Amino acid sequence: MSMESIGFLLDVLGKVLVSWTAIAVHVRFRKEHKIDKRVFTAMRREHVVGLLGILLIIVGSWIEYVARF
Repeated sequence: MSMESIGFLLDVLGKVLVSWTAIAVHVRFRKEHKIDKRVFTAMRREHVVGLLGILLIIVGSWIEYVARF
């Protein structure tokens, strides 16, 4: 595995970890129920969009990785 590949994979891992952390914060707030319904609904929508973002990063990165080799 080349250095370029290792760097690419580490970059993807970092993006996923950052995204997952942001989603985890929203999950914690949702479980506490110390926010109003409007904010709760917005956070649920952001949670779904964040998960979709993680999926797209992984799929896109996999396609790019396969295309390189």
